[in-house]
Amino acid sequence: MQNPLVTIITVVYNGEDYIEQAITSVLQQSYPNIEYIVVDGLSADNTMPIVNRYKDRIQKIISEKDQGISDAFNKGIRHATGEIIGILNADDWYEKDTVEKVVNEIGKADIAYGDLRLWKNNAFDSIFCGNHNLLKREMSVNHPTVFIRKHCYEKFGVFNLSYKYAMDYELLLRFMLKGCTYKYIPSVLANMRWAGASDKYWYDAVKELRKIKDIYLSDEKLRHQLFFVKQTIAIAAAKLFQKLGLNSVVKFYRSRFSPIRKKYSD
Repeated sequence: MQNPLVTIITVVYNGEDYIEQAITSVLQQSYPNIEYIVVDGLSADNTMPIVNRYKDRIQKIISEKDQGISDAFNKGIRHATGEIIGILNADDWYEKDTVEKVVNEIGKADIAYGDLRLWKNNAFDSIFCGNHNLLKREMSVNHPTVFIRKHCYEKFGVFNLSYKYAMDYELLLRFMLKGCTYKYIPSVLANMRWAGASDKYWYDAVKELRKIKDIYLSDEKLRHQLFFVKQTIAIAAAKLFQKLGLNSVVKFYRSRFSPIRKKYSD
């Protein structure tokens, strides 16, 4: 198809501070053939009045109690009619030409993804570069930048409600092991504030990641345990250095030794 329909799903719960930026980043895309779905978990703040300002340009708005973020993702996917599906969280936002780049470059691949610009305290922090070749080791694909063909969900399933923090990793690893093909787009596709649940509950996320690898790659459990220990020490040390005001040490390490991060601010 020359101009396939692309569905964008935004899930939100009490997201009044940032939801408008997420919405406008979708509505202002340079690519015209977009179906937009917003899934709200019965927010108790001003989220829905903000969403309703744009109801004439949002194809589907769902506001009801859910069983967590994975359930909200799955609701959006069930209502999606686009050939390609992207998921944008309420506190993230796209670059203006993100969808156009994906449509132009996805080719015959099942999944396209790119780089993620990270922000902290409203200032640029770093750019997280995706690399699907490292997925069997760690979460190396940036979920806000991911676009997946609908047939992958139809054939291999949706998000697993058992996971609270690493549900995106489980889905992307599962799709890879099922034979889905990936296409890396070497460009920033999305922006994320560096203070979400996965950062706050990083240890739980790392434990879930190890559990997922043990299930899907059960013959490498020792390697998973060793990587778990290494990753735990590295994250804990980085947080300690940040607490002590030694951010330059963290940036030096990540810019020199991390295979999935680059371009740190001064």
